[in-house]
Parts: sequence; structure tokens; C-alpha cells
Amino acid sequence: MAVKPRLLVVAGPMEGTSFVLSEEEATVGRDLTAQICLADLSVSRRHCLIRKEAQAFRLEDLGSLNQTSVNGLPVKDHDLKSGDRIRLGNSQLIFLLDEEAALPAASLVGFTERRIITKQTLAVPPGDGTDPVGPGRGAVPAASRSTRDLHMLLKISGATNSIRQLEAFERHLLESTFEVIPAERGVILLRDGKTGETSSLFGLHAGHDQAEPIKVSRTVTERVFGEGVALLSNNVFDEVGLRTASSLMAPGVKALLAAPMLAAEKAVGLIYLDTSDPHVNFDEHHLQLLRAVASLAAVTLENIRLVTRLESENRRLQAEISIEHDMVGDSPRMREVYQFIPKAARADSTVLIRGESGTGKELAARAIHLNSARAAQPFVAINCAALTETLLESELFGHEKGAFTGAVATKKGKLEIANGGTLFLDELGEMPASLQSKLLRVLQNHEFERVGGNRPIRVDIRLVAATNRNLEQAIKEGRFREDLYYRLNVLCLTMPPLRERRGDILLLANYFATRYSQKCKRPFTEISPEAYACLMNYYWPGNVRELENAVERAIVLGATDRILVEDLPEAIIETRAPLASPAAAQNFYEAVNTAKRGLIFDAVRQARGNYTEAARLLGMHPNHLHRLIRNLDIRGELQKEGF
Repeated sequence: MAVKPRLLVVAGPMEGTSFVLSEEEATVGRDLTAQICLADLSVSRRHCLIRKEAQAFRLEDLGSLNQTSVNGLPVKDHDLKSGDRIRLGNSQLIFLLDEEAALPAASLVGFTERRIITKQTLAVPPGDGTDPVGPGRGAVPAASRSTRDLHMLLKISGATNSIRQLEAFERHLLESTFEVIPAERGVILLRDGKTGETSSLFGLHAGHDQAEPIKVSRTVTERVFGEGVALLSNNVFDEVGLRTASSLMAPGVKALLAAPMLAAEKAVGLIYLDTSDPHVNFDEHHLQLLRAVASLAAVTLENIRLVTRLESENRRLQAEISIEHDMVGDSPRMREVYQFIPKAARADSTVLIRGESGTGKELAARAIHLNSARAAQPFVAINCAALTETLLESELFGHEKGAFTGAVATKKGKLEIANGGTLFLDELGEMPASLQSKLLRVLQNHEFERVGGNRPIRVDIRLVAATNRNLEQAIKEGRFREDLYYRLNVLCLTMPPLRERRGDILLLANYFATRYSQKCKRPFTEISPEAYACLMNYYWPGNVRELENAVERAIVLGATDRILVEDLPEAIIETRAPLASPAAAQNFYEAVNTAKRGLIFDAVRQARGNYTEAARLLGMHPNHLHRLIRNLDIRGELQKEGF
């Protein structure tokens, strides 16, 4: 079926008019130059714009005086769905995608500004007539009528525990009401408790589906909501001045009923019924029965709306945490990362990922790409620190044949390969200054030239950059361009070091152990408590990458299906926490560490605090000595002795 989007005017001066959206964008307003011209003085000259984006349609308010509302809520920008109700001033339009599409139930409701409350209108305030199915004033209903009414109320009451969908319950409510009240049309109107705006409309014709909008008097709704009264009006057109009201003559309304739905003494909605049958008169018993139905339904409808909102919020939160990524961890710091990724993925802004080496910056960049609209396009990564300036320029921008010695053919650069997708620049702080200016031009103009070329090439990429450098300090030292920094630092994510997420160490270690045991075909059951203590006490300067290497080593070199202390690298064992009991102090590794401490103290004393000389006496490099001091955590003790 060919899509023929259109706007159908269901209320206002041009009611019944249909506009086909045949262009990529259409201006809506009362100006004669507007593609969709509405002869309504309450509509601004250029009220809103409807633009086609891919296969969707987006509505944008153009600063209108009376605002633009969709489904009862004011909007500035809104993605339209088929059946959405658009209100511009006193005009209401329905957006439909398919020409043959049926109007949704909410679209079967329109408002009229005509006053239809007559001299014969009965208004019953809250609390009056406490017996809703009992006799009305001056009339006692037959026993069969009371039995039928009671059966209907029980039927509605039963539905409150079995129907959880809003529209399904509203349909059941009106259909049940039509069985005992001789109305031809019914409307359930709900409003937002905070804003007072209409949040839901449901209309139904008794006994059949009909696409004609049901007219509801705004006078009636305002009085029901404002005073909380239930209304009954017969012989609507007997009121002088209404006999020629064409907007009411169309449906031919003769009698109507309206009752508020009260929850916590607030009108959260109303039920409206009317008929065009001249032989039907609503009586007070009908009104009291409708009040009972409205009271019975109010709490249920509020609960359904509350559950719907909670489910929607739950889906939104689940979408934020159920993101596609290859990262492991459930610490508070990692949860912050997981919350950032879907928000960044929705946008197309440049992202700067900061953090120490080995924290997983590239994994975060890939996660942003995989959860974005560019997921089906390439993710291209390049390490700016791994290549010389000449090679990096060629890799990034490509080169023309003969551009330099060895350029025997034209080569596309990473920018061209990543067109439509994401380019990840790792270690951006190492990029030479000459290339920084060229990258800035790409970000500003979305175009570049190959090395040796003179033809500009346009690209559509999203740039994600990562660095473990202090870029602010590099700017002060003149090693990094300040204007490029501000171009890159639109969205910023800092990956936490492993020492700040120690709660993830066991989770990560088990993950790596399981992966490498499968890869090496080695059995693995657990990490011993002693080995786990070593992992938890280590500083992890190399972060997750160092942990992964340590676990891989333990799996490959281990002699059992458990990771033991002796399977770990020496640097990790050296940081082992002191053991609790005197007997445990004789443990081999604790004895080794005790011996190392003694040797270091003796060498430093002999060298009178000269660490370079102490390292020479121990036969090691000074860097190795400083690492041992840090791992053994004895610097404080050395300082107490004046070294």
C-alpha cells in the first residue's frame, strides 16, 4: 500500500478538510503562502512546519502565539505517528500515514465551542444522590431495571481486575454503559493532573464503528471539570439561538449526559454520552447510574495510566542499561559509564574519552558506535602514537599515486573508509601539530584532501577520540591546539582506573579466566582466596589490560584447575597483605617479601639514602628498586628513618 500521509481537520472552521502532504516539508498556518492554509484567526500566520525525515515525519513549532499541541501536550519538536492529534488554536487536525487507515478512537472526538447547556439542564453536585442505582426524584425504577443496572456495574467491576490496557478498558466501559443507557455515542476524556491538559480521548459509537468525529461541547467539559458536577440535558435545541447551530445540527444532538471521574476528590476525567434519537429522554436515574460508573472507573483508569507511565519509564531505564558493549563490571563508576553510552549514542556529537592506559577507552568507543544510528556502518580505529607523522598523515587522509616515493597507487585513508560510520582516534594527544590543523578542518568543513591531491573529498563521519594525556597541560605547553580541543571536547567520558573500581576485580578475573581456559583448553574452577587477596591488594598501574595479562599467564602456566598465588606475576605477589596468624607468617611468599624488605633497607642505609647507589649495590636498575619499594609499601618506613 503506498504511503499517502495527510492531515484531516476534525475541529475548527475548516472541519472535514483533508490536506495531502506531498512535499518534503509543508508550512501550516493561516498565511495564504502556507502549503497548508487554515482559515482560523486563532492560528498564527506561520504556525508550524511538518518535515519528512527518511520514512518519518517531524513537526516543529515556528514560534506560534497559541503554541502547538500534540495529543494534548504543548510541543516544540515532535516525531509524528499515525493518529496523532495536532491542535493549532481552535483547529484540531489528525495526522494519518495511510489514506485507507482508520481513525484511532481518540480521533473520533472533537470539541465544539457552542454552548449547549439549556434551561432544562440538570446539574448534580458531588455527594448528591448517594444511591446511584436507586430511584430518581419522583420516579421509582422497575426491579428489572435495577437488576440490569447492578449486573452492568458488577461487569465493569470485574473488568477492573482483568483488563490492564487503557483503550481496552475504555471500550469495555462504554460498551457496558450502552447496554443500560440508550446513548448513541460516548466519549471518555482524561486529563493530566499536573498541567490540566487533555492527555487521552476515547470515542465510541454504540453498536458500530464509525469514522465521524463525536462532538463534545467545551462548555460541558469546562463545567464538569470546574465544578465537579454531573450534567443531564434533554431537548438541547429548544434553547433560543441554538436551533441554527450548524456545528451541532450535523450530529443532531438531542440529549446528553456527562459525569466526572473523581479520584482523591479531583476530577481526573469525565464520561460523556449523547443521542440524536428524538424519542429518547435521559432521566435522573441514567445520570445517577453514569455517576456510579464514572466513580467506579476513575481509580482503575488512574491506576492503568500510572502503570503505563511506570512501564514506559522502566523500558527507558532498561534501554539505558541494556546496551550492547563488551565491557565487564557492575561498580558505581562503571554504571555511570553505561548510563553515558546510550545518551552519547543518540547524538552525533564528537566524543572525547579520557583515562589511563588499559582502562577500556576503545571498548567504550565501540559501544557508542554499536548503539548509534551508525551501527551498520564502519568503525575504523587508528592509533596516533604508533605511526610516524608521515605515515599517520597517509593512513588518515590517504594519498594519490606518485605523491611520494613508494606511492605506486592511490590509497584511501581511514577518513574515507569510515565514511557514514565512526572514526576512533586513539592516543590523540600524540598527534603532531601539523596534522592537528588538518583534523580541525575536517571537523569544521567535513572535507579534506589526500596527500598529493588537490580535490576536496567530503565525508560524513562521527569522531570519537581517546587520550591518556593531560590535554589542558599540553595546550599550555603549546603541544596541542586549543581550538581543536574545544571541537573535540563536546561530550566527555572519563574511564575509571581499576583501583577505583576494585569491586569489579573478581568479576573481571573470572571473566578472563573462563575465556582463556576455553581458548587454551585448560580446566578452570576458581581463584584461590590467597590469589584473590593478591589481586585485590595490587595497585594495577596497567589497569584492566594488566589484569587480563596476569590472568592469561596464570591459566597458561598454572598446574591445577585453580589460580594459585604462585601462578601470578611477581609484582602482584609482592603486594600481598600481611597474614593474620604467626604460623602463617612462615608462608613462603611472606618470607620472600620479608627478605626483600630487609635487603632494600640495608642497601638504602649503606648508600645513605642515595637510591641510585642502593640500586647499584643490589645489582638492579633504579626504576626496578622504586617499583619494589612501591609494591612492598615501605616508602613510609624509609622516610621515617630519614631516607
